Amino acid sequence: MKNDAPLLPRLVRFRDAPFYLGMDRNRFNAEVRPELTEIPIGTQGIAFDRLELDAWVEQYKQRNGRPAQRKGVLTWDVRERPGSSTVMGSGTSTNASEVAAFEKALANATSRKRRNT
Repeated sequence: MKNDAPLLPRLVRFRDAPFYLGMDRNRFNAEVRPELTEIPIGTQGIAFDRLELDAWVEQYKQRNGRPAQRKGVLTWDVRERPGSSTVMGSGTSTNASEVAAFEKALANATSRKRRNT
C-alpha cells in the first residue's frame, strides 16, 4: 500500500515554526512562543509540537477570526443605522474665515524668521 501524502514531522524546529504559522520571527517570539512548550533537541536545538502550534492557531482564529466578505457587502461589521438630519458628516469647510485663519497659522508655523515674543 503506497501513500503519496507527505509525512509531516511532529516536532517543528524553532527556525521553522514562524514560517509554519505564516508570521515573522519577532511576532512569533512575542505572541506565540510564550504560550508553547519548548522541547529541547540535543544541546542547543529547540522544537515545538506541531499539534500544539495547530491548537494555538485554532484559539487565535476563534478570538480574532472574521467571516469572509460576501460579494456586495462592504464590511463584516457594518450596522445599518436609521438616517438622521442631525448627524454631522465629514467634508471640507466652506467658511472663508476658517480657511483664512488656517492659512495664517500655517504661514506662521512654516516661517523661518524669528518672531517677537
